[in-house]
Amino acid sequence: MTTLRMRRTPGRCSRRARTTAVAAVLGLGAGTTGTGAEAQTPGSIPTPESVLGHAVGADFHLATYETSIEYFQRLDAASDRLELREVGRSSFGRPVYLALVSSAENLANLDRHRETAQRLAHPRGLTDEEARRLAAEGRALVWIDGGLHASEVAHAQHTIQLAYDLVTGDEDPEIAAILDNVILLLWPSINPDGQTLIADWYHSNVGTPYEVAPAPFLYQKYIGHDNNRDGYMINQIESRYTTRVAREWEPHILYNHHQSSPFPTRIWIPPFAEPISPHVHPLMWRMVNLIGMAMSQALEERGQRGATHMGTGFDNWYPGFMDHAHNFHNVVSFLTETALYRYATPGFYTIGDFPPSDRDLRPESLYSSPWEGGWWRLRDAVDYMLTASISVLDVAAKYRTDLLYNRYQAGRDIIAEYEEGPPYAYFVPQDQRDPVAAVELLRRLAFNGIEIDRLQQAVNHQGLDHPAGTWVIRMDQEFAHFVRQLFVIQDYPDLREYPEGPPDQPYDVSGWTLPLQMGVRVVEATAPLATEVREALEPLLGEPLAWDAEVEDASPFDSPFGVGFDSHPVAAAIVPPPGRVTGGGSALVVDPAQNNAFKAVNRAWAAGARVSWVPGAPGADGEPGTGARYAISGLSGEAQLVRDLGLQATRGSGAVNLRAPRIGLYRPWNASMDEGWTRWLLERYGFDFTSLYNADVLAGGLSGRYDVIIVADMSGGQILNGFAKGSVPPRYEGGIGAEGVRELDAFVRDGGTLVTLNRSSLFAIDELHLPVRNVVGGLDRAEYFQSGSILEMIVDPSHPVMAGMPERAAVVAGQSPVFTTEEGFEGRVMAKYSEEGSPLLSGYLLGAEHLAGYAAAVDVAHGDGRVVLLGMRPQWRGQPFGNFRILFNAALYGRELAAAAPESPEFWTAPEEDDDESDGSGSGGDGS
Repeated sequence: MTTLRMRRTPGRCSRRARTTAVAAVLGLGAGTTGTGAEAQTPGSIPTPESVLGHAVGADFHLATYETSIEYFQRLDAASDRLELREVGRSSFGRPVYLALVSSAENLANLDRHRETAQRLAHPRGLTDEEARRLAAEGRALVWIDGGLHASEVAHAQHTIQLAYDLVTGDEDPEIAAILDNVILLLWPSINPDGQTLIADWYHSNVGTPYEVAPAPFLYQKYIGHDNNRDGYMINQIESRYTTRVAREWEPHILYNHHQSSPFPTRIWIPPFAEPISPHVHPLMWRMVNLIGMAMSQALEERGQRGATHMGTGFDNWYPGFMDHAHNFHNVVSFLTETALYRYATPGFYTIGDFPPSDRDLRPESLYSSPWEGGWWRLRDAVDYMLTASISVLDVAAKYRTDLLYNRYQAGRDIIAEYEEGPPYAYFVPQDQRDPVAAVELLRRLAFNGIEIDRLQQAVNHQGLDHPAGTWVIRMDQEFAHFVRQLFVIQDYPDLREYPEGPPDQPYDVSGWTLPLQMGVRVVEATAPLATEVREALEPLLGEPLAWDAEVEDASPFDSPFGVGFDSHPVAAAIVPPPGRVTGGGSALVVDPAQNNAFKAVNRAWAAGARVSWVPGAPGADGEPGTGARYAISGLSGEAQLVRDLGLQATRGSGAVNLRAPRIGLYRPWNASMDEGWTRWLLERYGFDFTSLYNADVLAGGLSGRYDVIIVADMSGGQILNGFAKGSVPPRYEGGIGAEGVRELDAFVRDGGTLVTLNRSSLFAIDELHLPVRNVVGGLDRAEYFQSGSILEMIVDPSHPVMAGMPERAAVVAGQSPVFTTEEGFEGRVMAKYSEEGSPLLSGYLLGAEHLAGYAAAVDVAHGDGRVVLLGMRPQWRGQPFGNFRILFNAALYGRELAAAAPESPEFWTAPEEDDDESDGSGSGGDGS
């Protein structure tokens, strides 16, 4: 791809011209290396064994990513049916490759086939007749990957065998038809780091008592298993390069392999369980279901028993799964879950190992050939995956023209749907509490293929004035369902395990509405846009950077490092209002309502400048309080800082001098994804912190080394006990134990601040014997259930931890405690639930009455220090930009701020309780 000069001022062009330009900069005109078509014979192609040194899926052997790529490079050199391309760099800097597999003739004409796929994916201006002609001429583009979850080891092994079987499959009519009709986008792995980390860990333990020990690290640099929960936010590098490739190629099918089939089944296959997302074109669901049934048929034909469908586990509600995010782009996207034992070690199962309900081996409608037990090996999982992958390719070959035409038809239908009915558009003002949060939201949408316009002049729509510069998302575009799925309020259906029973728990979260999470004001247009409004729209298109450009930080105002979103021409054109400073005074005063205020504060400390605190005022007579601010003085390059970060700042003076706190982030060996997200976020905003392992806690003297210790969302058992003795090598055993609790207690009593997120607050309450109680801890799931929703909390912005928050804030909660105080309590409540009505904003909440009037965040005095109990997830998956400042303020809440915090006695009074309400509820338990 040609490196283009970065341009900050958006250009103007027609929408058709923009589509063409986007295609051009994404590489649609890049040359390919096609060779003539000669028959491939197995003897002329290197076998996997010749490079790996063992058969694919052999017991006790796992190919690392490096070995896998070495084999693919050998195939590329030996075959004209496979072309290997570098498409990105992983979090640890590994080169990431995509293999294109098809007939030599198809590979020689890749540009034309990709252009056909793009044209059908973006159907504006096409007629049905033209679309049918293109569908007849084109090839089905099918994405199959070696998976994200590296401890599910088979998928990144099966891609090696799949490539060999395809390029040497001349004698098989099914393979020949696939090569003629399909272009396979085969990812050896989309988590290269994890593949090698897990393979190396396993090989280091083979033949020892710890052969199948769990890994004491996350298999992605920051987020481990959550790398399949980043599909629309694309915070992680791996999410961005997979999304970029998807939008470059616009595949017709996307198949993502996993290994977590419900025991004792051997493979779970679509159709999905209920509920499914409402904003997906039905043709996508129909084809997903057809493919699922074809896969199960193919497995049965080969005697591979144990395939199942639907059930109650794998729903398709949350749009953040990597595969599901593409359903909203009219791609037939799905996953399967093949059975897993442990790495490459064989496992033997008897009927006695099965749950009692499955021991009769009774055939069921969607589990018609129950698995009977016996040995289960890595090679078995590889073989099931091979059958499933070939089956998907076979369906694509047989239904090629239907797939291509239906891609066009879905896009055509969606454009028409939003031309004829609401929402017609979304207006996103530049004037926001945090202007950069709106930019972060829109850049992600653009990177995901959404067209975004900007008003050249002020307009009035439905009685509301929208100034020039307002961003507009027109909904009459083919990927509009993606926007709608992210912007609407989620109303998770009330599904029960049985009539009048407890809720059927969602597979993931139930609510995620992005404008609420990110604190971005969005105006929905429920009436068609008038001609004068449309004529005022300027399609955004900038000059992007090449995805592999060597830059440290292309856009300092947003969260990604490096090129980030600037490789996309529309995303590159979305920038915040220019930074500016108003007023008079010696210091630069920044409002923590802007997340970049914390980047500014941390850069100031790093440069040796002075940071001080401007306190807010508590509310009185029913009026909300005012928030504190941070003041920076003595900083050279202040003007550049304001420009780089898009800060809207004032001048003034500070009141309380602050030194940079010494921050420790607890990092257990039984790795926590929430710790990883916290680490990722603190890094992105320039916080200087240290990972605090068990041995560091047990070493004592914490108050001499740290001012603030943060414990992410995790259970008390994970903190206290860690890995069980004998389950991992000794250095990774255990947690902090009772001795570690004593050290944390001493740290707080000596004046330190312990910040606990969500469930770790229960650990602090129990182990430090705090006079606080979790009021939902004793409720069963039929009385109270809340799993991954957005709730409204009333906050006290005068408290330093809540500085910058609005009085009524949308906050992410999930399995979150709800607090009240008990005798002996000293401190202050910082956030609470309303005494009336339900706090649910998006998702699902059963038993709202149990929250009414109770506390959501508490600052507890403990000795000379503080324990900050946050009954929420302010950094959840890097999504709630409107909540980040809670974590950031808490990280700065050391002695100076705690001592200077104003009192706010009118903010909260504990609700009166009946004796039976307060007895027995305890502080432990998740409450859901």
